[in-house]
Amino acid sequence: MIQLMKKKLYPERMDVLYECESFTDEVIARDFELHGGVWRAEDGWVVGENRECSAAMIMTRGEYVGDILVEFDAATVAPASHDINVTWHGSWDYDKDTRGKGYVMGVEGFWEGFIGFERSPDYSLLAMTDLFDFTPGEVYHITVGNIGGTLFMAINDRLALSVTDPAPIDVKKYGKVGFEAFCTKVKYRNLKIKRLEYVDDWKTYTPEF
Repeated sequence: MIQLMKKKLYPERMDVLYECESFTDEVIARDFELHGGVWRAEDGWVVGENRECSAAMIMTRGEYVGDILVEFDAATVAPASHDINVTWHGSWDYDKDTRGKGYVMGVEGFWEGFIGFERSPDYSLLAMTDLFDFTPGEVYHITVGNIGGTLFMAINDRLALSVTDPAPIDVKKYGKVGFEAFCTKVKYRNLKIKRLEYVDDWKTYTPEF
């Protein structure tokens, strides 16, 4: 269960739209597009390498529109120590050969070791904190989603950050999901894309004095 403000999420109860527990070369070729960097399947993981300060991505061929939840496992690969990134409600700009419209979530990123969100390509939405205690090489279970413009990320099933976008992306139009390697070496597995549902959880305070 993930607790948000006035909402509870139960990912295990949500309908699965796409699932890839174990990446193989065949799955990558069938279900994904590669945009920059080097991507390969290794022991069930998809491993991405990119030495450039650019968004090298592995992105779904399928479109997953509407309110969705994306969950996966991820870790940095030594000697790399930063930037676990995922895009959802995303797109690829084929003319400019770069990430297009989309939400981006980063863990140990933004050059200063923050976790946070940004909205591509204008980046007028930016939210971050340095309060997450990150360990390079440790495997994290990460969940991201969007409810009516409120973005959230949970790490190991605990809410890590949430922010409301005043100019939200049209989730009925943009539906790509992608992993990123930004001047780093990272690995991802156990990807699940789900139809997001929640339970209202309205509360009032009980006086403590």
